[in-house]
Amino acid sequence: TTLACFIGSEVLDIIDEENLQANADIIGNHLLDSYRELQNKYPIVGDVRGMGLFTGIELVTDRNSKTPATHLAGYVSNRLRAHRILIGTDGPSDNVLKIRPPLTINQADADLLLSRLDSSLYEAQIINDTPSGP
Repeated sequence: TTLACFIGSEVLDIIDEENLQANADIIGNHLLDSYRELQNKYPIVGDVRGMGLFTGIELVTDRNSKTPATHLAGYVSNRLRAHRILIGTDGPSDNVLKIRPPLTINQADADLLLSRLDSSLYEAQIINDTPSGP
């Protein structure tokens, strides 16, 4: 346990020395604001919530009824994975994109995430708007 205490202490020192807590606040607010802009752009985004760098984007097939879009959440998650961005899905209906970037994320990384998320949501919106056949 002495080694675990030492390692824990070193991690806390690095977080303090590299100002990672303030970075999480600044980048986290930028991401949340940008996610809300995407919510205004895409009707499949039902809700955006979170704090700091721990955020969730709820996907729905219909914003009024809040019908969970589990298949669209899986689609977006897989499209981001294809771009080497790893996120998860969560929630009772597995329709919430769970985004947890590392504390060391910078502005350029955040903007790349937002760009790829925007294009993936665009594709998912088209899928949602396309009739499923006869």
